[in-house]
Amino acid sequence: MDCFYAAVEIRERPELRDKPVAVGGSSGRGVLTTCNYPAREFGIRSAMPVFKARQLCPELIILPVRSELYREVSQQVREIFSRYTQLIEPLSLDEAYLDVSHLKERGHDIALAIRGDIRRETGLSASAGIAPNKLVAKIASDWNKPDGQLVVPPSKVAAFMRDLPVKKIWGIGPKSAKRMAAAGIETCADLQALDRTQLAQQFGSFGLELFKLCRGIDERPVNPDRIRKSLSNERTFSQNLTDLESCREALKSQFEELMDDLRTKKPDRKIAKLFIKLKFADFRRTTAETGGTQPDLKTFDALLSDAWGRSGKDVRLLGLGLRFAEHSEAVEQLELALKG
Repeated sequence: MDCFYAAVEIRERPELRDKPVAVGGSSGRGVLTTCNYPAREFGIRSAMPVFKARQLCPELIILPVRSELYREVSQQVREIFSRYTQLIEPLSLDEAYLDVSHLKERGHDIALAIRGDIRRETGLSASAGIAPNKLVAKIASDWNKPDGQLVVPPSKVAAFMRDLPVKKIWGIGPKSAKRMAAAGIETCADLQALDRTQLAQQFGSFGLELFKLCRGIDERPVNPDRIRKSLSNERTFSQNLTDLESCREALKSQFEELMDDLRTKKPDRKIAKLFIKLKFADFRRTTAETGGTQPDLKTFDALLSDAWGRSGKDVRLLGLGLRFAEHSEAVEQLELALKG
């Protein structure tokens, strides 16, 4: 979906359509969840601190997050997806992978039809990427935003990836792209010139992922019905979060989204652990987790403080989630409860 939260709010208040609008925390220490395209013309982006956004655009209209409303619209969109395929893997309230490889129609036509249904029934616009795998489809979905789509057929993947700026690759943000540019790496072709050993030396374990990513290789299936071992969400920020307080503000909205997912998907296994995942500006990653059966923001906040304190560097990705008990463990917990 295109700037989903902001688009839903503007649909509810059409008088805001051509004005710069953002959704998120309203305090000076808050961060923005998303913003519309007029706001982006001022350089405003998601995860930007409110005080900075107001400096860039004093007229910016900031609306509070209404998770329940966005979840309702998301369910409408998911119902539209299900008319075309049952192979749907949601990523968040506003994004999903759809496997349509079993259908006779062209992917281009299916995406066009889905986007048309969404506009007619919700009043909102969506963009689509059509490609042979998740990685390329994800990149392509951003190519012709807003309200557009791009097809990258299998025969064109190699050429598409060769000329692609490295900043388009998942996990590479503006600061990392700048550092790569200083080392003479600006496109995926530049990354492809490095072997696995060189990539690992420069980027650690992420370098091994980069070897495949820069070539458009992704073998992950669209898997809607897998047995869930965990439930989580994560966000890679267009601008790194520079301090713990900014991370805490971002955590609040992601926690609400996680709770929405938990209510919607209703997993049939007990929660065993809560965890936080961070990726820092230097690509280092860390995870903090604790045992627990009831997710709450206070516990996630404590985990965030622990994880952030291990580096203190700018944060490029924040994730949080729940790990479910294995079946035998869940049975054991149930038996203990019955005995008690």
